[in-house]
Amino acid sequence: MLVLSRRESQRIRLGDSITVTVVRVNGDKVRLGIEAPPEVRVLRDELSPHEIAVAADQAGVAQPAFAPAPAPTSLAV
Repeated sequence: MLVLSRRESQRIRLGDSITVTVVRVNGDKVRLGIEAPPEVRVLRDELSPHEIAVAADQAGVAQPAFAPAPAPTSLAV
């Protein structure tokens, strides 16, 4: 896991199309702003799979099947 320190108004870029901005820090709470393309689902980790399905159903969004991430490969030198 990569751990970064950021201050208010500072950003982190994920790839070419996702930006995470520290909007506000208030004590032990941090407010983040996330800019991402519409096809990228941004979800809070504490949501249960049931809550995610209900929210998607209410929004009329089809549930994609999640597959495990591919195993990393090494490059031969």
